[in-house]
Amino acid sequence: MRNPQHDPLGSPKTESGVSREGGSERRCVLSGQSSARDDLVRLALSPEDADGMCHILPDALAKAPGRGAWIGVTRDELAAAIASGQLRGALSRAFKTGKIAIPDDLPEQTKAALEKAVLQRLGLEMRSGRLILGSDRIAQDARMGKVAALYHAGDASEDGCKKLDQAWRVGSDAEGSGVQGVRLPLDREALSVALGRDNVVHLALADARSAQRVAIPLGRLQTFLGAVKAAGTSEEAGGETAAGLSA
Repeated sequence: MRNPQHDPLGSPKTESGVSREGGSERRCVLSGQSSARDDLVRLALSPEDADGMCHILPDALAKAPGRGAWIGVTRDELAAAIASGQLRGALSRAFKTGKIAIPDDLPEQTKAALEKAVLQRLGLEMRSGRLILGSDRIAQDARMGKVAALYHAGDASEDGCKKLDQAWRVGSDAEGSGVQGVRLPLDREALSVALGRDNVVHLALADARSAQRVAIPLGRLQTFLGAVKAAGTSEEAGGETAAGLSA
């Protein structure tokens, strides 16, 4: 992908003055509101085609060269902005060119790219030996306080989730708090295919830094889908405290 070179949007620090992931905020081109770059989705330009047009593409990892345009809206809001022409106007101003092509299925492309980013991150953590799979092993490690983040497939059974959530609360000294693992916006089939294992329904991370790395793409996906912001991390992971997570 290629983007015209421009100065980055936003200020170099959050409102609290604490730098985050590159030490900068970005401004949503649709809402005009500034947020940490980890909370927004980046859009980038493809190389020019034969007609000199550039195509808008999702940059889920926010690593494409050049300046991108950032959005902090849901999938439905993005679709509405495309239909109304608001996105075209915002991107024309951001990239200072009107020669852009916005695909009608950009919301679906963005969702797929964000899902892929989450699955790739989980795959990297598994290859590094930091991902815990299997209900029995997760339950054992959770009760011993060795789980920093707990996740359930979107189609996992309630009973299975509740048993592991309880084990996590016990190991985290958070009994009675209602803390629970994250219900992923991904089903067991998607998780199983991505991780190369059969019937991946529950998974956990023992390493706090691994939990932080997963939280970034997962948070972007959840926000884009209109779900709650990524939780599912213990106090060690640098997220909300176990007792402070929603039930």
